[in-house]
Amino acid sequence: MTHLSFSCLFFLLQLSGSSALVVTPGDLAVLEGRSVTIPCHYDPQYIHHIKYFCQGRVKDFCTTLARSHDTGDAETEGRRVSIFDDPTQLVFTVIMMNMTEKESGYYWCGVEVGGIWHADDASSFHISIVHGMSVINTVVHGEEGDSITVECQYSIRHRESDKKWCRSGDWGSCVKTDYNGTFRNEVVVIQDDRRGAFTVTLMNVQKRDTGWYWCASGEQQVAIRVMVTPRVTTTVYTATPTTAINPTSLVTEETSLAPGAPPVRELVHQHAWIPSFVICLALLLLLMGILAIHKLWKHYKRTQAAKQNEEVESSLAACPMREEDRKETTIIFLNPSTQQLQVLGRDKFNF
Repeated sequence: MTHLSFSCLFFLLQLSGSSALVVTPGDLAVLEGRSVTIPCHYDPQYIHHIKYFCQGRVKDFCTTLARSHDTGDAETEGRRVSIFDDPTQLVFTVIMMNMTEKESGYYWCGVEVGGIWHADDASSFHISIVHGMSVINTVVHGEEGDSITVECQYSIRHRESDKKWCRSGDWGSCVKTDYNGTFRNEVVVIQDDRRGAFTVTLMNVQKRDTGWYWCASGEQQVAIRVMVTPRVTTTVYTATPTTAINPTSLVTEETSLAPGAPPVRELVHQHAWIPSFVICLALLLLLMGILAIHKLWKHYKRTQAAKQNEEVESSLAACPMREEDRKETTIIFLNPSTQQLQVLGRDKFNF
């Protein structure tokens, strides 16, 4: 009984392997007639081991499609299935070309471990071959004024169908290829390679072109979102030395330029404000100087008049007089600066 249990356990290990050491991308859907690339990651301990790729539901009974060797990589089935090992990245890559509907099924990425007591380490996934359409990027971006290119892929049975490009919600906007597989106008260019893909190029896109669109082939269609953003502009300021400009020489230089060259008169317009600014600044400084001198002169005159009055009053104080004599006394003195006679007493006369 113990021997039977051990045999069952050994059989299960052979079927399952140690899947944690080989990792695959998961289930895939591929358009008929297209190619598929499968990355298979492995543990560092398997750098020098042989890698293989096989088809079948059970690993131990799967059909080997490609197998790497110690001397290099392998390409089989007329180069339809290729395997490439990259030890530096710890990954081997399998490429399957021109997929057909009969190739739908389970596949294995495996590493040969060796020995009857050690099962190969492998991981499985499923590939479905579908008919219809797909796009590489469901959202495309561009700035205003740019061109945006969308690649629409289709299965082999849609090779002869008309290819269309439509704005979602507006079937009247649809444009389609002619018998040569092309279409062109001022805003859209369509080019069909007749091998499974056609490209749509939107010319000189604007913000209003943002929205949902359709790639279509026959009855199949796939949605794409186009995003147009405002163009980013950068302004660079360069400091240039200011020099005196002779307008006469600039006008003469303008007439000597060849046709089509930019007129030099624009330079005069750019710097014409500089002489005016200098003149205005000089006049302002001159006016401020005149006002300052005028105020100083008025202050000087007031100071001199006050000083003379103090001298007269001090002189009167030095010569005491009777009150009745003072009332009858008149003092006259000349102010040299104004040529004015000032009278202290009952009257005042100006000459």
